[in-house]
Amino acid sequence: MRNSGNLLLASLSEHDAATLQPYPKPSYLEHEKVLFEAGGDVTDIYFPTGAIISLVVGLSSGEIIEAAMVGKDGLVGGFAAFGSNVPVNRAIVQLAGSALTCKVGELQSAVLQSPSLLKTLFRHEQTVYAQASQSAACMAAHPVEARLCRWLLRARDLSGSDDMFFTQEFLAEMLGVRRTSVTLHARTLQQAGLIKYSRGQIHITDVEGLEETVCECYETVKTYYQALLGPQAV
Repeated sequence: MRNSGNLLLASLSEHDAATLQPYPKPSYLEHEKVLFEAGGDVTDIYFPTGAIISLVVGLSSGEIIEAAMVGKDGLVGGFAAFGSNVPVNRAIVQLAGSALTCKVGELQSAVLQSPSLLKTLFRHEQTVYAQASQSAACMAAHPVEARLCRWLLRARDLSGSDDMFFTQEFLAEMLGVRRTSVTLHARTLQQAGLIKYSRGQIHITDVEGLEETVCECYETVKTYYQALLGPQAV
């Protein structure tokens, strides 16, 4: 599965890749598609190859806030391999694109044949948990502008492109801030020559400038994934 487009699959040993090989099938995930709800049932496992998926927390007010972002460096729904089929987050597609999908039962069958595959999936879930914990700390301690830079850089890493489409409403939801705050800070980044932003179209013009503005959480999360994926990490 070296050429699957998913870095987690590419990092597997030959034995684990062969064990999982029969199951994942190509699919396309539409923007804002809800893959599962918190407290609901998980029927499918997603290995993004082009799509990016947000794990979000829903509040009684109707607001949602992103806890973690998963793309070609991981999978969504992997916890079901451990026999726990009740998600604690909603999974929503933030960037449409390709993925490999398999059924929960198929992944469970594969891990029963390979303790090392089970260990890899467990380490992945720990990494997602670490990312969510870092996001919580980031939201509490860091200014909106730095958090917006972190979000854009991670989305860029996972999409492999400097061009993305995200409305201000969507960015505000993911960051847990008001739309006016996104408008203000996106304008500041644009005036600094770091991005171009118009009607949802975002073009990153100065990656190094964003990296100088971003908070420490961006590199911290990258370190988590480097430990998980080794040389395959973005």
